[in-house]
Amino acid sequence: MPSSATTSARALTSGQIARAAAVVMLAFVASGVLGLVRQAAISSTFGAGATLDAFVAAQRVPETLFVLVAGGALGSAFIPVFTRFLATGDPDGAQRLANGVISLLIVAATTLIAVAFVLARPVVQRLLLPDAAPTTQALSVELMRLMLPTVLIFGVSGLLMGVLNAHQHFLAPALAPSLYNIGLIFGALVLARGGNIRGLAWGAVIGALLHLGIQVPVIWRLRFRFRPALGLDIPGVREVLLLMGPRVLGLGVVQVNFWVNTALASGMMEGSVAALSIAFTLMFTVIGVLGQSVGTAVFPTLSTLSARQEVMAFRRTLADALSGVLFLSIPAGIGVAVLSRPLVAALFERGEWTATDTAGTAWALAFFSLGMAGHTTLEVLVRAFYALHDTWTPVKVGTATMLLNIALSLSLIRVFGYPDSTDFAHGPFGGLALAMSLATAVESTTLWIILRRRIGGLDERRVLGGAARTLIAAGVMALILSGLLVAWSNGPAVGRGIGGAALGGAVFWAVAWALRVEEAQAFPRALWQRLRR
Repeated sequence: MPSSATTSARALTSGQIARAAAVVMLAFVASGVLGLVRQAAISSTFGAGATLDAFVAAQRVPETLFVLVAGGALGSAFIPVFTRFLATGDPDGAQRLANGVISLLIVAATTLIAVAFVLARPVVQRLLLPDAAPTTQALSVELMRLMLPTVLIFGVSGLLMGVLNAHQHFLAPALAPSLYNIGLIFGALVLARGGNIRGLAWGAVIGALLHLGIQVPVIWRLRFRFRPALGLDIPGVREVLLLMGPRVLGLGVVQVNFWVNTALASGMMEGSVAALSIAFTLMFTVIGVLGQSVGTAVFPTLSTLSARQEVMAFRRTLADALSGVLFLSIPAGIGVAVLSRPLVAALFERGEWTATDTAGTAWALAFFSLGMAGHTTLEVLVRAFYALHDTWTPVKVGTATMLLNIALSLSLIRVFGYPDSTDFAHGPFGGLALAMSLATAVESTTLWIILRRRIGGLDERRVLGGAARTLIAAGVMALILSGLLVAWSNGPAVGRGIGGAALGGAVFWAVAWALRVEEAQAFPRALWQRLRR
């Protein structure tokens, strides 16, 4: 093939998807570990105070622009179309499509960066931190402007991830977030030494460049060469934009939730924005390992099976993926909720980070973790709709869920003591976390029901039966962990957190194996067979 990237798309078997998911999962674990190191470095340097509140709010605008311009929106619209070109033996058409989409992305991202730079001050003062001190608002504006170039860098990097995933290359894209974390760690420990939060913003820019850089060698080996090509007449470009439109709206809806939470938390005690953001980051780290890894690995195969109209294989592959994420996410969510305080203390309680900061962050983390199964299931279900070239259904359901989330947030923060509460350890921001968990559960359940009707079932007896037994095993684990925390109440946080996680995992797996949960028995069986060879 002259200039384009490689042969044709192929569907992976369940075993190959599992191995691909394992590779991605290991990369997400590495990223998660580095993410924890990153958060520990940031927390010990700044603590949960007004300075970190300003940085968290400043990140919101670049993150939102990236998500809307590229992010999941472009990837979920681009991969099915790009894969179809490969599946039909037209790699040159795939190359032209990628060039056209990258060119449009560069123009759109540059325009939005310029607009955001000009409007940074009113956005912070009126939308993100309306109730914060003027000094906090001014700092947030400065930090936002420093980080705006990451929108363009991440945009190009995100599209390259889509190209690589479509070719069943998962390692480099999965490692990219680790490189971003390394940039932030460098920023926190070196550039921000002495409490200079601007160094952390420069670390974010460096991390974005590393995120892009790790993928370039693999793209080069695929013989992918970018050549600017603007024009809606390029085959496939219009289709990508049409598919992307609803996805942009859907992700915009999700970002509305984050903006509302930031604005509401800005009117609470200082540090509430930071505590809520750090708790969500911790929860999302686990989601990345358990949900995004499986969703990333299975999406190209679902897209290929959909293009070939192999409905039975599509249904079977999707059911396997859902069974896997539920088996992992149910005990993970319950375990993190029970162990939230010792885990947060073990990770962050040093330097400027106080026991009060730990208590407030653990409070939010416990409520976020209750929604982990809903979040991870959503990662797979939404990709199944995109593989079917249906980007509107998730948007409609997501919009309704966003309204539910806002309504629950406004109600629950008052149940939790807003606006008079001064107890940071049990702050009203816990209501924001609980609202998101409840709304996500409703969203994933709704999408599940719609999807099963569309494809004729999801093997519910096996999937939900296994999930029910998994829930029982997780309940036993929670009881034992609660007893451990009471009995060892004066033990070191590291021992209680890490020891509790190890014990909880062992107890859960043993009970799940005894209850004949398929996933619990499959791994030891596969390991034994491999050892016998």
